[in-house]
Amino acid sequence: MLSGSNLDACYDLRRDEVKKAIEYINRQVGTAIDIGELTFLTEMNVIMSMLWGGTLEADQQNKVGAEFRKVFAKILGLLSKPNISDFFPILARFDIQGIEKQGKALLQIVGEIFDAVINERVKIVEDEIKNAGKKKDFIHVLLELEKQEVDGVKINKRQLKAIMMDIVIGGTDTTATMAEWTMAEVVHQREVMEKVQKELEEVVGMNNMVEEFHLSKLHYLEAVVKEAFRLHPALPLLIPKRPSQSCMVGGYTIPKDTRIIVNVWAVQRDPQLWDNQLEFKPERFLSEPSKWDYNGNNFQYIPFGSGRRVCAGIPLAERMVMYILASLLHSFDWKPTKAKDEDLSEKFGFVTRKATPFLAVPTKRLHN
Repeated sequence: MLSGSNLDACYDLRRDEVKKAIEYINRQVGTAIDIGELTFLTEMNVIMSMLWGGTLEADQQNKVGAEFRKVFAKILGLLSKPNISDFFPILARFDIQGIEKQGKALLQIVGEIFDAVINERVKIVEDEIKNAGKKKDFIHVLLELEKQEVDGVKINKRQLKAIMMDIVIGGTDTTATMAEWTMAEVVHQREVMEKVQKELEEVVGMNNMVEEFHLSKLHYLEAVVKEAFRLHPALPLLIPKRPSQSCMVGGYTIPKDTRIIVNVWAVQRDPQLWDNQLEFKPERFLSEPSKWDYNGNNFQYIPFGSGRRVCAGIPLAERMVMYILASLLHSFDWKPTKAKDEDLSEKFGFVTRKATPFLAVPTKRLHN
């Protein structure tokens, strides 16, 4: 579902949502824009469009999006909340903090939203899709998997909805958070923003909008994004791991079922590994770019994890963060609403957000 060919097939959907964001900003020129909120809503619409491929009517999609956004923050809040039962399993059945009860209620709401979408999607038969010239969307792919059986096992409706929820949660908040962090760093370092915009002028031109085929040529912007992922990894502790059998790692015995947490935030700020580790310096990623990819082969830099459990959404995340940032910085100049030394501290949680929302004021760069 997240292969290059399927992502290419969904490009028009991503392009439409980014254009809507640019058009919105164009109407708000001179006023403060909440970058985190803007990128979150854009990414949410992108993910929803990719899931059901525009087969829902616009007003219906907006309704689904509005309903999901209501529970989204609560879900992430529960994910960020320490659960005493994780440390004292004997207390799990008492649900002292009410986390299990709240979680079940929120998941039921999400399940009902997805049920409505799936039921609507099932009504659209294969012939109608072909006749309308529409490509398969993610839900269509999942529904096909539901009919298949491999080694006596096939996906059921509950698992289908779980996959959808993983895609929506994993593909929205983290991407929006990284776009906000990158913009905050870039806007507060004018020389970095000027370098990015100069590169955009050379690659895209001042009479064109950014397209995804431009992204592979934006080497400095890519370095800027990678530096933002280094300083502000979206998931500072990644996702907890649990080995299915005892093993040896670096001379240490890891017992079976031990809960393993990897502190990527600390690794990527380790002064023994990085020069001027607290400085936002994109140039460090311009040399040997293949050494600094997102696939987790270099344990010095693993913002998406590594190994068999590396993030499945890397291709989509990389495209969307780059595409949104390139569009925002190419179409507009940005100034912070506060002094240059605005607080760039972090707010601890499952996802590392800015302690305060980042507001910036846009002015037009493009004539048309």
